[in-house]
Amino acid sequence: MALYQSKSTKMGKSRLFRIFMIVGAIFMILLIIIYWDDVGASNFYLHTTISGPHPSRLSPQSRRDPEKKVEEDKEGSFLTDIDAFVNQFLEGTADPTEQVRGEPPPGDPHNQSSEKSEEKFVPRREWKIHLTPIDPEKKQRQESRKQLIQDVCSNKSYFDFPGKNRTFDDIPNKELDHLIVDDRHGIIYCYVPKVACTNWKRIMIVLSESLLLDGVPYQDPLDVPQELIHNSSLHFTFNKFWKRYGKFSRHLMKIKLKKYTKFLFVRDPFVRLISAYRNKFEQENEDFYKRFAVIMLRKYSNYTDPPASVVDAFAAGIRPSFSNFVQYLLDPNTEKEMPFNEHWRQIYRLCHPCQINYDFVGKLETLDEDAEHLLRILRVDNVVEFPRSHRNQTVSSWEQDWFASIPLESRKELYRLYEADFKLFGYSKPEKLVHE
Repeated sequence: MALYQSKSTKMGKSRLFRIFMIVGAIFMILLIIIYWDDVGASNFYLHTTISGPHPSRLSPQSRRDPEKKVEEDKEGSFLTDIDAFVNQFLEGTADPTEQVRGEPPPGDPHNQSSEKSEEKFVPRREWKIHLTPIDPEKKQRQESRKQLIQDVCSNKSYFDFPGKNRTFDDIPNKELDHLIVDDRHGIIYCYVPKVACTNWKRIMIVLSESLLLDGVPYQDPLDVPQELIHNSSLHFTFNKFWKRYGKFSRHLMKIKLKKYTKFLFVRDPFVRLISAYRNKFEQENEDFYKRFAVIMLRKYSNYTDPPASVVDAFAAGIRPSFSNFVQYLLDPNTEKEMPFNEHWRQIYRLCHPCQINYDFVGKLETLDEDAEHLLRILRVDNVVEFPRSHRNQTVSSWEQDWFASIPLESRKELYRLYEADFKLFGYSKPEKLVHE
């Protein structure tokens, strides 16, 4: 009897222990749910759409009482940003502001008036409210440019060029050094030297907040110091992924290429060459003089002993001519020693348009319109404006004068060297230059 009671007591304690464990587990689950509901949402972060301002931009009063500020903003800013985000990506809205004044989307019973649409599509801090949709002509321009690239890259195209049929995995890391990534806004920019890249780099620095002044990120692209714009440490490029992510780098690149908005700007290839020559060899540039001008002077201008510095060379009136520059480009030994410098390397070799499906293709010839269009697509047109350039730009009407001293056969050969860029980006063959 005593043994039976002892067993019953043990069984009773075992049941009680199980009950306490179950009740405790339920209690912990409830605590987690309550905690997440109260705290988790305020810490939820998506890389661009709902990112708020940098803490250093807050006013002194806001910094003194941050908890109160968070509570005030939680219901307003965060939830409206989430609404815009959900509508943008789940309903497929190209621009959340395009439906503000338009008809309610089909099948949406909540959008019965323009006022309710305005409430639903509240923009985040970084984009403007536009009462009119993007000009259809601009949209069509982009579709045409992207379609042309696809057609030239297609296997159906009879035009072939080096690297056309390779895959993204075939591209060496060192050739991905022109793809700048902004994870805050989900942007990838392939910069092309001599195609407004200085100003676009300024904008990327501001958006990524990669440069601070007294702990505060730069807010005006024109305030970014000139000497820092091209500093590679301020730009996170694809070729740096290996050091940060190791064996996962290629996989992450592909994810970002799929999810982020990718853009580049291009220019007439021959005009770009003229611009590169003017900038690097008609102005005193010690680095380019020693690396390239001295070679050109020795090989194509019969200067066996060129001046040691660019200052001495310019003082003596010695510099490589544009004809020398073209000879350098056409010399088959040039790229045996080193690849073309980025300022005259073909655009398709810098940005790989047959391997990367760009969302936006801008042109220097339509820079102002394209820049405005792009910033609106990126939804950052409320925080940055593309800087207006008033400098003396090289234009296509100068081509005839610049190439006058270049032999016809050299012009034809130069066209073949840059033919892929002409065809990919829709620039007409310069018939007057190559068929005289």
